[in-house]
Amino acid sequence: MFRFLHAADPHLDSPLQGLEAHGDAPVGLLRGATRRAFENLVQLAIDERIDFVVIAGDLYDGDWKDYGTGLFFRAQMVRLSDRGIPVYLIAGNHDAASVISKKLSLPGNVHVFSTRTTESKEVEKHPVTIHGRGFPNRAVPENLVEDYPTAAPGRFNLGLLHTSLNGRPGHDTYAPCSESDLRGKGYAYWALGHIHQPEVISRDPWIVFAGNCQGRHIRETGPRGCQLVTVNDSLAVENVEWRSLDVVRWELLGVDLTGAESESEALHRAREAMARAATAAEGRLLALRILFTGTTALHGSLHRDGQRWRAELLACAQDQGAATVWIERIRIATTPVYDVGLLAARDALTKIVVQSLEAAHQETTTLPPAIEEMLAVLPQELRKEIEAEWVGDRRAAVLDDVRAIILDALGTKGGLAT
Repeated sequence: MFRFLHAADPHLDSPLQGLEAHGDAPVGLLRGATRRAFENLVQLAIDERIDFVVIAGDLYDGDWKDYGTGLFFRAQMVRLSDRGIPVYLIAGNHDAASVISKKLSLPGNVHVFSTRTTESKEVEKHPVTIHGRGFPNRAVPENLVEDYPTAAPGRFNLGLLHTSLNGRPGHDTYAPCSESDLRGKGYAYWALGHIHQPEVISRDPWIVFAGNCQGRHIRETGPRGCQLVTVNDSLAVENVEWRSLDVVRWELLGVDLTGAESESEALHRAREAMARAATAAEGRLLALRILFTGTTALHGSLHRDGQRWRAELLACAQDQGAATVWIERIRIATTPVYDVGLLAARDALTKIVVQSLEAAHQETTTLPPAIEEMLAVLPQELRKEIEAEWVGDRRAAVLDDVRAIILDALGTKGGLAT
């Protein structure tokens, strides 16, 4: 029996965009997260006495700014070398041969597969043959699997490949191939990289995306880590076990405000939701995007008093403990309890406002003059946010926000005017 770790897409020292917009962001922890997650991978291999490690591409996020990135990786490989644990890795689109200009010698326990042709490598002391090829260039449009050899008889065959497979949302199409292409090689396990969401494609044979080691933004929510694979003496995969490595956990936290009429009730619900999410994160920093939903009398206030609501939510985050929760952004998707038709019939002024807002739905470029006049009374930062979002598919949502703010300012408070 032997065991190995399948990891992918560490993206060491990947820059996290947008942090400068948040004065309260734990920048040091977030920017160091990819290194700490990789250290967790190495420690897991040591603690579990793993026989070997495979990394399916994008070890680096791009060319090194300096040699610090390479020295960090090398130091981690020395830790594994001291325990006799070999590492096998391929280059992906982010660290393709044409991308990385700086290089360092690596310890003898590390094998980097060729980027020019498919290569097969036998693992010492184990009946294992690993087949792999790295990316020569950032864009690889051809099916690399076609050049992989068929399975070596009497051995556990592992395919190491960086690929989009048959395509996944949010990922560029690189080294595309089909599941049948992989099956046709006769390998027992395909260790795939490039797709950051962990996914088991097949169990016979095993075709697995390990996902990335550390989520880097709100589009990469949930646990991130690697797969621990156990192979029995018959050279069959006995178990594939998920292990988390991330040190920062990104989550989209939905808070339903249906029926909430007071600010204290809304904040209570948010605080309770944060507490549950923090417990599930098991001591990791929780990076949250809060999404308020539901029909509530607070709809207008949420839009109009955004800065105050954010401050109150940051206070709720503080209640969870130091370095426990960080709020990346707050999104409002609530609906008001007022009836727009009834409001339009209330008085002439409200009718003009409602009609102007409805007419604005027909605009395709700039804010209508009538809306410009109404927004002039709003705080500058709120006005700028609305104007910036008046593009593309966000127009309808922005109009809803504007309507909520203005009607609330007229005295509706999210409910029927008095």
